[in-house]
Amino acid sequence: MAPIQKLGNIDQKKRASQKIAFGFFSFLSYLVVAILFVILGFIILKGASVISWEFLTEAPKNGMTSGGIFPAIVGTIYLVIGSSLISFPIGIMSGIYMNEYATNGKIIRFIRVMTNNLSGVPSVVFGLFGMSLFVSTLGWGDSIIAGSFTLALMSLPLIIRTTEEALKSIDDSFRHGSLALGATKLQTIRRVVLPMAFPNIITGLILSIGRVSGETAPILFTVAAYFLPQLPQSIFDQCMALPYHLYVISTSGTDIEASRGMAYGTALVLIVIVLLVNLLANALRNYFAKKVKMN
Repeated sequence: MAPIQKLGNIDQKKRASQKIAFGFFSFLSYLVVAILFVILGFIILKGASVISWEFLTEAPKNGMTSGGIFPAIVGTIYLVIGSSLISFPIGIMSGIYMNEYATNGKIIRFIRVMTNNLSGVPSVVFGLFGMSLFVSTLGWGDSIIAGSFTLALMSLPLIIRTTEEALKSIDDSFRHGSLALGATKLQTIRRVVLPMAFPNIITGLILSIGRVSGETAPILFTVAAYFLPQLPQSIFDQCMALPYHLYVISTSGTDIEASRGMAYGTALVLIVIVLLVNLLANALRNYFAKKVKMN
């Protein structure tokens, strides 16, 4: 009976330790969610009173202490769309090459190391690089195209790695089966592998959009204007952007107290835009995931 009793005590201790560990991890998870809701609640309480139709559709006035933020909203959308058009194709095709075509292990390891290092570079360094290459060397000046290319370079590592991991998650039996039926490698990737991996690829695209839409340093050096009430007419024009606009009216405004409410309203609009983009991307992800299951 003694050995059985000892085993029972050990089992009880293991269960108790397991409950404590699970409880601690659950507490941390709920704590993160609570912090998120506190931040969102603070921004909503401070910024909701500022939100109005005029605030969303008018240009800023009186040194950005009054008026609206419409040019900044449009500029942010332009930059997100421009950087996405550049980074999405390059990042996805790079991930496809690294997982499906490249055979030299040393080269792949080198590319992965460089990609990881690139993802760790501070955003202000990307801004300085974009200013040197796109603004000065290529002669684009402070413009939407210069800012879009800079933001695209910053988001490329994330898209490449998530695309590669999404492709790795597809079992090789699907590739072998397609090749056995006579399909070429390109047809296998385009019609079998990519549709199955696309829901996970969208995750990387969502994260890249979220990062791009909230960056201030890269656009500070390449595109953002301090005060530009009119909308840009071409990709070679400057534009306002919500992150930089928020920074300016919070720290460098002519009347900080008067612009404080406008700053909270701008932050709330930026959060809502990112949330809407994420919801749209998640809806696309669920759509393609269901489509893959049906096929």
